[in-house]
Amino acid sequence: MAIGPDRKFMTRTQAEAAQVDVGLRRYMLRVYNYMSVALALTGAVAFFVSTSPVMLQAIFGTPLQWVVMLAPLGLVFFLSARIHKMSTGAAQISFWAFAALFGMSLASIFVIYTGASVTRVFFITAGAFAGLSLVGYTTKKDLSGMRTFLIMGVIGLIIAMVVNMFLASSGLQLLISVVGVLIFAGLTAYDTQQIKLAYYEGDSRDVGEKKAIMGALKLYLDFLNMFIFLMHIMGVARE
Repeated sequence: MAIGPDRKFMTRTQAEAAQVDVGLRRYMLRVYNYMSVALALTGAVAFFVSTSPVMLQAIFGTPLQWVVMLAPLGLVFFLSARIHKMSTGAAQISFWAFAALFGMSLASIFVIYTGASVTRVFFITAGAFAGLSLVGYTTKKDLSGMRTFLIMGVIGLIIAMVVNMFLASSGLQLLISVVGVLIFAGLTAYDTQQIKLAYYEGDSRDVGEKKAIMGALKLYLDFLNMFIFLMHIMGVARE
């Protein structure tokens, strides 16, 4: 007599698990779609600015360069602090504005390095990112223990980069780049797992969409920082 109810219970449980799995895949797909479109926008803006002498002079030949360099950082803090009070549309606009501003500052990469090396390093970064994000998505191991180490690593990187602005040491720059790649590789796996776990909190559709935007922002920053540090290591400078 117990066989019937057990089968019914297992069927219901399996159906609920399948529904969660489908919802999770859709949620993660939104995150990756936001990230991909933002990367495309950043790349397009960076390429346009790098091929326009007028834009290069206007941005990097004037104090405007500091606005372009610091504005993305300001937008990151703004989004992180205010996104829960913003509408979904406003959060999306802020995210696209951030991607465009980052593209302006990234134009220097296109100017310094050859197009072939930029393309090569981009695909290397994309392959590494895909593998690391897959690890973060599929692993059963709790990666939250990495958080403190990774945050301290980022702080150490920032301090080292500021110091090297005065020392201009090529050796220190190489060390910074190698450590930077490792730190943002770890952050890619860690952030992916945290984005996945955030889905299980069962928020409303509006809150879920904002979480997808913030998740995309984190992975976008992981990808681009890994790309920039790899460019410093593997990029071929123009003649």
